[in-house]
Amino acid sequence: MKINKITFALILMLSLAVAAFTYTSKSPVTDFLQSLDQEQLEKVQMSFDDKSRDIWHFLPGKMWPRKGIWLKDLTQQQKELVFILLHDHVSEAGFKKILGIIDLENVLVEMGQDKGFRDPDKFFVAIYGDPSKDKLWAWSFEGHHLSLNFTITDKHVSMTPRFIGANPATIPVGKRKGERPLEAEEDIAFELLNSMDSNQRVKTIFSNRSYFEIVTSNATEVGPLRPVGIKYSELKKDQQDHLLKLIQVYLSAMPEDIAAKRMKEIEQEKLAEIRFGWAGATEMGKGHYYRIQGKSFLIEFDNTISSANHIHTVWRDFDGDFGNDVIRKHYLESSHN
Repeated sequence: MKINKITFALILMLSLAVAAFTYTSKSPVTDFLQSLDQEQLEKVQMSFDDKSRDIWHFLPGKMWPRKGIWLKDLTQQQKELVFILLHDHVSEAGFKKILGIIDLENVLVEMGQDKGFRDPDKFFVAIYGDPSKDKLWAWSFEGHHLSLNFTITDKHVSMTPRFIGANPATIPVGKRKGERPLEAEEDIAFELLNSMDSNQRVKTIFSNRSYFEIVTSNATEVGPLRPVGIKYSELKKDQQDHLLKLIQVYLSAMPEDIAAKRMKEIEQEKLAEIRFGWAGATEMGKGHYYRIQGKSFLIEFDNTISSANHIHTVWRDFDGDFGNDVIRKHYLESSHN
């Protein structure tokens, strides 16, 4: 079965393949690299300090060529190894969401868009460093509406920046008609907004016009944006729980242990100072945007273009994007040892 025919049956098949694989292999990335011929290997594997490691985008592959190798240049077996590698670095829920986003390329073709432009085989894989011998390495999986960046040491894993988008946000045709791949990211935010009284909404809504795009775009480094919106401390207890639930939706793409650790770190920060800010319409079907900003992280969500049926989301770590904190810890620990 080819990657451009992804269905939920394939999702199930891949999940079962992963379950079986975890008992027979200790290193999905090594298995993938060993499956490549020399020409493929030269495309996909670069030095850890290659300048392309911290350059990213969420545009379609044809619009923004990346370093690495296209899925279309891999055999079916090699593609399956890529998805096993991907599954090894995200949660089950995150894996299924990612496959669903890739399959939206087929939906766009079904909606009449150009098949050569909307191609689920035009996603890129890049490996930085040598995972078979290096204690510090990185890899990325990227294409239309996906940018997944991983930095790995023997003790730590970084997973940002992480961009996940959906076009269409609500699927209008075909077997997946009515599906909303980023449903929770949108609905829980609306539920939080709609639970607020008038005084809270005045603090939360900082603009009546939505942004056309996430503010941070594809910047390599980001810092805290202008503080806008309502503080966690200004929410009622059930609303605070709702905001944490929304943050957890974004963390849920991570493996459970990494997500739990990241949430604990967030809760140990100045939790009271986390802000939830809203811009644009306060009803579905019209352009809207929100951001959640804490001491160390930023979440952005926008659904404005394509008549508010086109979502972009991103998680940024101010000190941890592209593993900056992980790399620093690695060298400090190595120096200490």
